[in-house]
Amino acid sequence: MPDEPTGGLVGRYLHLGLRLGRHVDGLVDAYYGPRRAAERVEAEPVWPPARLAEAARELCADLDAGAALDGVGGGAAATPGDGSPSRRRWLRAQVVGLATTARRLAGEPIDYADEVEACYGVRPQRVDEGVFADAHRCLDQVLPGDGSLTGRLATWRESHAVPVDLLPSAVHSLADDLRERTRRQFGLPDGERVEFELVSDQPWSGFNYYLGDLHSRVAINTDLPVLSTSLAHLVAHEAYPGHHTEHTRKEVGLVRRRGWMEESIFLVGTPQCLLAEGLADLGLEVVMGRRPEPIVAEHLRPLGIRYDAELVAAVAEAGEVLGAVRQNAAFRLHHDGADADTVVEEVARWGLLPRRRAAKAVEFLTHPTWRAYLTCYVEGLPLCRSFVGGDPTRFERLLTEQLIPSDLAEDPGPAAR
Repeated sequence: MPDEPTGGLVGRYLHLGLRLGRHVDGLVDAYYGPRRAAERVEAEPVWPPARLAEAARELCADLDAGAALDGVGGGAAATPGDGSPSRRRWLRAQVVGLATTARRLAGEPIDYADEVEACYGVRPQRVDEGVFADAHRCLDQVLPGDGSLTGRLATWRESHAVPVDLLPSAVHSLADDLRERTRRQFGLPDGERVEFELVSDQPWSGFNYYLGDLHSRVAINTDLPVLSTSLAHLVAHEAYPGHHTEHTRKEVGLVRRRGWMEESIFLVGTPQCLLAEGLADLGLEVVMGRRPEPIVAEHLRPLGIRYDAELVAAVAEAGEVLGAVRQNAAFRLHHDGADADTVVEEVARWGLLPRRRAAKAVEFLTHPTWRAYLTCYVEGLPLCRSFVGGDPTRFERLLTEQLIPSDLAEDPGPAAR
């Protein structure tokens, strides 16, 4: 973490994010920027949310007026490296997200869909339950056994639970392969490293703690049994070529080489999250192909871990749309005002989940930090998949460039044209 302060609008952005993070635990997902900025914010009295909302509005106005991003020059006379239009647009979208969180904390009523759109750059939509019913019919055709579809799917899924003592070996085998594939296809900075750990009592299944200096700690939650059917996706999402890869490539390419210190902070409630989750969800199919199951089986079966590659592929293909059940659940909680127990039952029904897994999904949606975050998964993957369009060079752009959701929507990949 550097000692020198950052001036200009970027310095104000860092302070805004750090100050808002004192109100919302976990809002500052990662920070390896100037040490003095963090020390200053930690030492000062906590800013009230209304004051932070006003600071965000002022920062947006100064961004629009062309003030210097990095504390040199100003207006149209800003230094050449100070800010391309795309950099300024990216920063403004981030600030709008922070302003929205501050407004909500200040007690301003904000419609749920408006909140998500302002924070993450896309407007969430409810999915017609008929789409889920169609997915149920497809799953009914591929799943073996008798009885209810929910029971059959739950039995099949839970039969793929990985014994906790085998998790480290399975994770490291997959991570080593994914790292090498990522290195060959996209490159990795010298000295990057990931540590994996098992944790409990968390609302998520996995989490990347990016520590800066090309180092990540990836936590895997064992509150519920970790399933072999999702383990490769989890490792790819959190490490290679997902979150860890994006963080390290941007630390080297944008922070160290270009001095863009805004990339030294990663903030929940901003558009960078939606693209980060979208590219991370896309990562496994980018480096292993749309159907990676045969390769994954080569890692898991020698360890004695059950993994029915052909059936895993069929279930994944039929059931991908069921991820949107969680978005409908978020609307039910935050727009309709439905009680959590009712929504748990709805998630269990439409998501074909045992109640304990449905309850875990709703726990995430009711967490104060993550209440609107679900859209990053539901909308991020199709947006990034359309943008990449099967072209790895476009995936590398997601890893290395400052982009916002509208950039991707306006420039779909070749396969989407």
